[in-house]
Amino acid sequence: MGLTAAERILARASGLAATRAGDIVHPAVDFAMIHDGVVMGAKETLDALGIDRLFDPDRVLMVTDHDVVYLNERAVARGAFNRKAARAWGVRHFYDAGRGGHGHIFPMERGIVLPGTFYFDNDRHCTNAGGIGALAIRVGADIASVLATGTTWTLVPRTVKLTIRGRLPPGVYGRDLGYLIGRHLAPGGAFGVDIDYRVLEFAGDLDAFTLAQRVALCSTPTEMRAIGVFFPPSESIVAWARERATRPFTPVYPDPDADYDACVEMDVSRLEPQVALPGGPHRAVDLAGVAGTPVDHAFIGSCGSGMYEDLEVAADILRGRRVAGGVRLLVTPGSEDSTHRMRREGLLEVFQEAGAFVLPAGCGPCASGRMGLLHSGEVSIGTATANAPGRMGAKDAEIYLGSPATVAASAVTGRITDPRVLLDERRHGR
Repeated sequence: MGLTAAERILARASGLAATRAGDIVHPAVDFAMIHDGVVMGAKETLDALGIDRLFDPDRVLMVTDHDVVYLNERAVARGAFNRKAARAWGVRHFYDAGRGGHGHIFPMERGIVLPGTFYFDNDRHCTNAGGIGALAIRVGADIASVLATGTTWTLVPRTVKLTIRGRLPPGVYGRDLGYLIGRHLAPGGAFGVDIDYRVLEFAGDLDAFTLAQRVALCSTPTEMRAIGVFFPPSESIVAWARERATRPFTPVYPDPDADYDACVEMDVSRLEPQVALPGGPHRAVDLAGVAGTPVDHAFIGSCGSGMYEDLEVAADILRGRRVAGGVRLLVTPGSEDSTHRMRREGLLEVFQEAGAFVLPAGCGPCASGRMGLLHSGEVSIGTATANAPGRMGAKDAEIYLGSPATVAASAVTGRITDPRVLLDERRHGR
């Protein structure tokens, strides 16, 4: 019996010929990633144990992406602490505010996260790594142990195989498909599988899925408690990675006879734009069912929809149009590289002329309402990873989720709108 992609990556990292779901291993990381909000806790833990050296400072990435703009004294103090910690630990790869962007995006763009890479991260949305054919596992507070030793015990996860058939119709995007997959993965969903602490491995008609679309598809399974998501990297994605790679890498693919916990299929050729209702990204419905719902607030960004291609999709809707009166649209690039590219290629002007607020690269409003808050009773539509009550401010505010195109179209009209309507207007010169 062959190996799944996750089993193969963990075998390589553990120095073994093979691993099987259910094995306990101690994989050595290619690097460890820690985000700004947990550095203080990790350092205090290690200091209390008398540990003042990391396993390898050159293989640690410290990322400032949640509190990019300090909006309170606590954030200011934490930022100052993190800078001192980076110096004390000798961390050269410290991507402070303005240096990198979102930790689940810019490392792929800069050739740090590559096909076949394995790393531990404190944040669950490290599953984005699967978009490029890597594997990252969230360890939460145990990131302190990883910083000290370069590893921690790991249960090799089971894998669910999802085979995609067909191509997405025009005006329908990876994030639309992601919401529908989330609905099917939820308890009682159409797939009828348990995704808790499992890897969702994609197969089938994937060549048309760009890296940004793959990353978008990594977002919602995470919210359904998947421990990982994996796309076998296409030739074009491997070539893209080789142009940026900071070290040699070897792409990893599942064996044809791999042992899966479950195998499911879906045809995407007739998929309609999706909107996730308030309460969870898995609460997906066809957009037509909520079209016309008035909105006060719109957000484009997050690790699910913050890559440059996502910004281009939104800009194509907004170009030559204005955000509706009474609506505020916030746009957060996923990386500093994307911010600079927006300036060079004219997208920054498109967003500004449309009346959008362009925020610093990072998590933006998705970081539990650190900026762009909602008032009591307001309605938002965005590309955030989650939409639980209180995620962006007032607990009685309503947060809908959609693709970047849906969010941009809704910001223009002031109500939830099918982006294909505005795309058709553009096509016919209206």
